This record gives sequence, structure tokens and C-alpha cells, in this order.
Amino acid sequence: MTRFAEGAFRPAPGRAPLGSMLLAQTRAETRLVLRHPEQLLLNLLIPMALLVGLSLLPLLSLPEPRVDSVTPRILALAVMSSAFTGQAIALGFDRRYGVIKRLAATALPRWLLVVGRVSAALIVVAAQLVVLGVLAALLGWQPAASGLVAAVVLVVLGTLAFGALGVLLGGALRAEVVLALANVVWFALLLAGGIIVPLDQLPDGLAAVVGWLPSGALAQGLDSVLTLGGWPGWQPLVVLAAWGAGAGLLAARTTKLA
Repeated sequence: MTRFAEGAFRPAPGRAPLGSMLLAQTRAETRLVLRHPEQLLLNLLIPMALLVGLSLLPLLSLPEPRVDSVTPRILALAVMSSAFTGQAIALGFDRRYGVIKRLAATALPRWLLVVGRVSAALIVVAAQLVVLGVLAALLGWQPAASGLVAAVVLVVLGTLAFGALGVLLGGALRAEVVLALANVVWFALLLAGGIIVPLDQLPDGLAAVVGWLPSGALAQGLDSVLTLGGWPGWQPLVVLAAWGAGAGLLAARTTKLA
């Protein structure tokens, strides 16, 4: 009779590898975002409407062809909508309904929760930019080919920065406060944060401040590289990296379970 070695069926409890946990968390977060119709409205339908409207209607003083100036800013808006507003609201209500508390009962570290949500935002942003890019191309958009690599770098840095800010907001305040504050910030940055209105059309004092905000840095950087080509200079890259690093470290320390 065959005998098994002693301890062959002994349980070996332990958490899964960090990479596996991150993959599972990212997959779950991505599915949750794609299932919500309000997220579709915020992340895709509003940017598409603004892209078509601002490209075809002379609502702002922009150089021709208008779509070349409008598209980079709408791409920045899509990044902000998905990575900041959507993430903040989703996390706030996940905390309210006890989702985060249940995750805390697992081996999932708090910092991996932050990274998983930001990774999901990167996936959603990539899908958004493909759809918006195709629509802009149909409207006549012709981006500078020499700036595409720089644009990808800016989008990644912008997603990380806004994603960390979204987790910071959604992980620290009550869901109702997060819902109101996230939408107020979205509208404020849309209108006066360098996204829709270029910096050179803002008052001088406001323009100086907006250039150091992640919204202004991302919009101006994308406008520069996709219109003129090349790289945007050091300021947009440093601003986005600094906001992302600072907000991410703070979010990892302050995110509450409920």
C-alpha cells in the first residue's frame, strides 16, 4: 500500500503573492467602473459632447482648426473625470456600504488598495482615450506624431496624480461629502483649472496658480506635445509627478475603512 509522506496534506496558510492580489484587485475595480452607467456619463459621454461642441461651435477663441486645440484638453478632462472624480465617489460609497471594511479582513494591504484603484483607472483611461481619439480623428484631428510618446507619459502621470487625489478624497470623508466635493472640484477645474479655457485666456494671477495644478499641467502639456510635437518641458512632468507622489503617500496613510 502506498503511503504518503508525513505532512503531505498539512495546511499551509498564507496570503497570495502581492502581484496576484494586485491583479485581482485591479480586475475587480475595473469591472465595477464599467458596470455603472453614471460612470459612463461622466467618463465618456460628457467629454464626447464637449469635444464635438467646442470643435464645431465658436464658443471660445481658439486657433483653427479648432479640433486640434480642443482635443488635448478633452483628453485631460477624461483623465480627470475617470481617475479623480469617479475614483473618489466610488471609494466614498464603498466605505459607506462596508466594502472596504470587508477587504480589510483579507490580507490586502492598504497601499495595495490605492495602487489597485489607480491601476484600474489607467485601464479605463486607456479605453476612453481610444474612443475620444477616434471621434476626434473623424472631426479632422491630426496630432503631431513626434509628441505621441510624450503624450503617453503625461497621461500616465496625470492618471496617477488624479487617481491618488481621488483615493485621498474618497478615503477620508463621508460619502455624501465626497459626492458633493468631488463634483464641485470637477466643475471648478473644468472651467478655471486650465482644461477648457487655456492659461493665456485666464487672468494673470489665476493663470500663474493654475499652471501648478495637475489639471493645468496636464492640459497644457498635452496641448503642447500633440499640437507642436516634442516634449513639454520640465514643469508639467514635475508638477504631475509631485502631486501623484504626495497624494499617494498621504492616501496610503489616511484611507479609512468606514
